[in-house]
Amino acid sequence: MTDEELIVEFALTRLDNPGLDLEEIAALVVHRVGPDRMLDFASKTLGARGELRGALFPSAVEHVLRVVLTLRGPAD
Repeated sequence: MTDEELIVEFALTRLDNPGLDLEEIAALVVHRVGPDRMLDFASKTLGARGELRGALFPSAVEHVLRVVLTLRGPAD
């Protein structure tokens, strides 16, 4: 899944769940993409942090948030 596809998935999930915060939306995205993508997301986070181990789900959620916040741009 490309970063652009991830952003679209995140945006669609946010439209469906307007009352949730960003981390809760990222968790929903991770649930929706399935176990293979979750593992891919987690491995990217752990690789970026230089760690060999970490909890799968929180690491995957962290990746989604990192991509969303990075592509969102700097805060005003």
